[in-house]
Amino acid sequence: MGSISQKVRMCAVALLLPAWAAQAQDASQYPNKPIRLIAASSPGSGPDVLGRLLAGRISEAWGQQVIVDTRPGASGIIGTEIAAKSSPDGYTLIMVTAQATIVSVMYDNLKYDLTRDFAPVSLLGSTPFILALNPSVAATSVKELIALARAKPGELRYGSGGSGSPPHLSAEMLKSMTRINIEHVPYKGVTPAITDSIAGHVQMVIAVIPAVLPSVRAGRLRALAVTSPQRSEIVPDLPTIAETVPDYEFVGWYSIFAPAKTPAAIINKLNGELVKAVKLPETRARLSDIGVEASGTSPQVLAAYLADQQKRMRAAVMASGARPDR
Repeated sequence: MGSISQKVRMCAVALLLPAWAAQAQDASQYPNKPIRLIAASSPGSGPDVLGRLLAGRISEAWGQQVIVDTRPGASGIIGTEIAAKSSPDGYTLIMVTAQATIVSVMYDNLKYDLTRDFAPVSLLGSTPFILALNPSVAATSVKELIALARAKPGELRYGSGGSGSPPHLSAEMLKSMTRINIEHVPYKGVTPAITDSIAGHVQMVIAVIPAVLPSVRAGRLRALAVTSPQRSEIVPDLPTIAETVPDYEFVGWYSIFAPAKTPAAIINKLNGELVKAVKLPETRARLSDIGVEASGTSPQVLAAYLADQQKRMRAAVMASGARPDR
């Protein structure tokens, strides 16, 4: 006859087996109905385009429709709240981006917490930004721009898509790390900021590659560097800001999260299919066309990345003094 401790262990295993079996069964039968992928942004935005691209791949692989549900408004808060309150069964997912981390550190009294209320699935890719100048500015490198700004404090101006937007915080991070004084001019979106940079009303803009590259190639703007920690596959000849300003890093990024308490077996199944889709040559080529460098990671890597990005964005928000536009 076995010892009491052995019997206790056997009973514990017996009690846990139904839960394990149920989760395994859930994963084996998943998905058996359409999946909703919330993109907390407007139709035609980066999250929407990327979401639809991956939705098509997963629908084809699993034989179940993946529906991209765009929920713009309130800097993505509306869509994120919906996802946080959804059932943790794998049938509601959300595209979490760099903007979501900015919101998480910039807004008080949110009804959700990115770490507590969501389970990471996979980091899908990143979008470097380009630091570009009006060609009349007497600087052809980041080093020369810093020297010029120090020689003429407050005389240079940069445009952004508004207080707390990625173009705003990326420039403020550069200002903070180099101790230069460049005036911020907010716009209602990055497109008019680019337009005024071309016209010379402001001298500088930082924007995602697809938005600014056509103007750079046409000679209307001068590209100095990318904001990613390594050179971009899309514009490999451009240096990074970090080559001049060590540890500078600011990128846009895209990831998939599920509501917290989604079974681990379902998370792993989703992760495997998403990583497979992102790694396809045709997917990588399509992502490159829209300025996204593909990645595809484990949930653990995404969790660590989110924590690092929240730390960086908190520092950037504090340095900028940015407040929510209401």
